[in-house]
Amino acid sequence: MSDDTNARIDKIVKDNDVVLFMKGTPLFPQCGFSSRAVAILDHLGVAYESVDVLQDMEVRQGIKSYSDWPTIPQLYVKGEFVGGSDIMMEMFQAGELEQLMQEQAVKPAN
Repeated sequence: MSDDTNARIDKIVKDNDVVLFMKGTPLFPQCGFSSRAVAILDHLGVAYESVDVLQDMEVRQGIKSYSDWPTIPQLYVKGEFVGGSDIMMEMFQAGELEQLMQEQAVKPAN
């Protein structure tokens, strides 16, 4: 991964309280896992940014190196990697994801 790509990803992660790197967009997810991740965030009612990795091959590959996590989607909260859709689902069902959002004072969606 180029330093430039790494710096771009780092800026996105640090500039947004909650960011989801996904395939597609929240309105048109392009895979089931991304769709599930969006549904969880929408249910929690938190404001989040999304990055469509299908639009940028450098980011698509770079995010895997950035997080040392092999799959997409990837969720970041306040600059910290949380996990992919399976981890999000487990945390959501246990009430941990909502708790994390509250602890991190994540803004609600408008």
